[in-house]
Amino acid sequence: MKFITDLGRYLLLMKEVFTKPDKLKVFFRQILIEIQNLGIESLGIVIIISIFVGAVVAIQTAYNIDSPLIPLTMVGFTTRQSIILEFSPTMLSLVLAGKVGSRIASEIGTMRVSEQIDALEIMGVNPANYLIQPKVIASVFINPILIIFSIAFALFGGYLAAITTGIVTTHDYIIGLQSWFDPYTVTYALIKTAVFAFIIASVSGYQGFYTRGGALEVGAASTRAVVYSSILIITSNLILTQLLLA
Repeated sequence: MKFITDLGRYLLLMKEVFTKPDKLKVFFRQILIEIQNLGIESLGIVIIISIFVGAVVAIQTAYNIDSPLIPLTMVGFTTRQSIILEFSPTMLSLVLAGKVGSRIASEIGTMRVSEQIDALEIMGVNPANYLIQPKVIASVFINPILIIFSIAFALFGGYLAAITTGIVTTHDYIIGLQSWFDPYTVTYALIKTAVFAFIIASVSGYQGFYTRGGALEVGAASTRAVVYSSILIITSNLILTQLLLA
């Protein structure tokens, strides 16, 4: 029963979120601020994680190729496919759910418990639209860009692993990266990322918006935002994979 109640409240909140903004100039300024806060500030951790995971995937792939009948170019090919299809769009979105989702929930939750949202309502401002919509739009816009950076740096990490460990020649690695490339895999990754970004921003906004109590409740709302966003990302990943790749 609680699930049905939460789902209904979430849908009603989204109806309020996606109404026409009162002042477009303020709205666009908020989007730019959220792009900076939610996206650009996450670029560093995205790059670091991507480089090391790309290197690990390349090393593990080379380690598991123990047959002389399998060309070493498969290291580059497998690394590329693993990064584009799953690691960058899904695993990085889970990381962003922890970083960005907790920030959104705690920010809006703090405004709720400090009665700032009540003040907005008294002034005739739609707080759901003003606070959550810019975050959702900014996330859906900037997260696919972060994933493109993630893909590039992860593949570069695999290249660094090839150079430093000698598991495969750089020539074979690059040939593998170029072999049998299907541009649709990148489209698939970006579609998934956009859906995941919407989930992170909207679910975290919902958790923060309906926070009641004090500092402890804000912390609990942040935790729920991360947990629920992660579960929904994993679930929607399965559904989208079935729909887009089957």
